[in-house]
Amino acid sequence: MENYTMVGRTYRYYGQEAPLYPFGYGLSYTTFRYRDLVLSPPALPICANLSVSVVVQNTGQRDGEEVVQLYQRWEQSSVPVPHWQLVAFRRVAVPAGREAKLTFQVVAEQRAVWAQDWHLEPGTFTLFAGGQQPGQKVRAPSEVLSARFTVTGTAQPLRGC
Repeated sequence: MENYTMVGRTYRYYGQEAPLYPFGYGLSYTTFRYRDLVLSPPALPICANLSVSVVVQNTGQRDGEEVVQLYQRWEQSSVPVPHWQLVAFRRVAVPAGREAKLTFQVVAEQRAVWAQDWHLEPGTFTLFAGGQQPGQKVRAPSEVLSARFTVTGTAQPLRGC
């Protein structure tokens, strides 16, 4: 095998066609609502980690579990990258009518791109938080919140951090 590119070989690099059963696919006996997506800091140095918090509320009549998923998207990159990348997830049990605040740490390594070596690039990123992938069409209602953050500095090898 001479071509190691993942373009056309995994749903992360497909065009507009969505996978039949994306990550987190499934049904629930309750509904959830997301709010208060906070990224801290909204502008960070190239080697810094990003703190993320989000509130998930069970708006249904039954207790339930939700898989809260975080995805990031590079708005511009010097090399081909996935449409979005799963960077964190957590299953949380939320009683009916209650809410849970979750916090995540998105580390700098998760922003690295491959171009003969792993390196970090400055730029704008979008972070998505919800019970499904961004843009996923489902029968059961679910939300995906989004927020942007920027990475400042100059591009450098990942091992330099």
